[in-house]
Amino acid sequence: MRRHPGLFLSLIIIAAIIAGVFVYPKGVGKTVEPWKLGLDLVGGSHLVYSIDLSNVSSTDQSSVIAGLRDVIEKRVNLFGISQPDIYTSQSGNQAQLFVDLAGITNISDAINEIGQTPLLQFETVVTNGSNTASSTASSSPLNALDTASTTQYIPTNLTGQYITGATLTFDQTTNAPTVSISFNSTGATLFEEITAANVGKPLAIFLDGQLIEAPTVQQAISGGQAVISGGFTVATAQQLVERFNAGALPAPITLESQQTISPSLGSDSLKKLIVAGIIGTLLVMLFMIFYYRLLGVFAALALIIYIALTLGVFKLISVTLSLAGLAGFVLTIGTAVDANVLIFERIKEELKRGLPKSSAIEEGFRRAWPSIRDSNTSTIITSIILYFFTSSFVQGFALTLGIGTLVSLFSAITTTRLFLRFFLKDDKVK
Repeated sequence: MRRHPGLFLSLIIIAAIIAGVFVYPKGVGKTVEPWKLGLDLVGGSHLVYSIDLSNVSSTDQSSVIAGLRDVIEKRVNLFGISQPDIYTSQSGNQAQLFVDLAGITNISDAINEIGQTPLLQFETVVTNGSNTASSTASSSPLNALDTASTTQYIPTNLTGQYITGATLTFDQTTNAPTVSISFNSTGATLFEEITAANVGKPLAIFLDGQLIEAPTVQQAISGGQAVISGGFTVATAQQLVERFNAGALPAPITLESQQTISPSLGSDSLKKLIVAGIIGTLLVMLFMIFYYRLLGVFAALALIIYIALTLGVFKLISVTLSLAGLAGFVLTIGTAVDANVLIFERIKEELKRGLPKSSAIEEGFRRAWPSIRDSNTSTIITSIILYFFTSSFVQGFALTLGIGTLVSLFSAITTTRLFLRFFLKDDKVK
């Protein structure tokens, strides 16, 4: 990079141009996905549900809450609501579930459907034609049933109300992840009867009418304990545990409040924030040019590249932009400029000492780096803490602040330095 600053600078500029095209709000020829905007920017509905954990043991509560969130997300998706934001919070035996439905202002049917307790149902499988479901594996892939010419599911009397819990376990021989299910006395009797009548056949398990697993029965199972094994990863096995617990353990949800945000209000907030961000950025650039002159011009160019690259990262990883998230991004613009201020002041000190400009630039960056590193590291640590220990809008703020700070480090240390190395010679800096 030191020997070929022009080449690396050209690559960064090209990347910034591509990012600028990528982040264009309406896309280019409809080939670029639109921005994913939060509820407060496009309007919609904000629902708050309370989760009754009074009949759930403390060891099962986290699994039940995660399972409920997964079920509610699937229910919302059935209504064609794109990219809902669903999150939970818990304090002791009190828990809440939040549902943000961006762009949806009339959702009475969805509210009714969301509020139902998940239903877990065991059904036997009857197939006409070729059935390729494995009779040797204890858990067959769901698509194994798809190859049968006709598949018919027959409900049984065994439902989630007879399950006392599900846990993630591991096979003692292979150490592969498995799912253990426990039934109460009534459920144990029903399960033994069903498995005895369906040895060698798949037993379909539905949650809210959706097939979640179809294990093949190897033998009649008594004692109220069952293990589902197969091609699970730890993540997929844990997800199945959460779904079992969501549909099995009694944890009803109750709608506490509903807030509707009009699209016009969200659009107005977005326009005001964009205008404020543009004005603020221009003022910062003018200040840097006025105070540092030529150095300020390079800082302004680096800031434009920083903005394009950061927005490109946001869109690439599909960050949901809310007012709080955009505020975090605007804050990082000041952080990016702050790093340049430290660097330029160090460069001016080295020039006063009589160093040639090229040497002053390198020494200025070297001496400014510890301060830049420490201040940005503290900001990143704060962002991580806010992201993992808060929820909703604060998480959005923390995410954009953390990503923006990381990109600002690259901008200050790499982009600005390349500009100075390529354009400045050993003459006086004005």
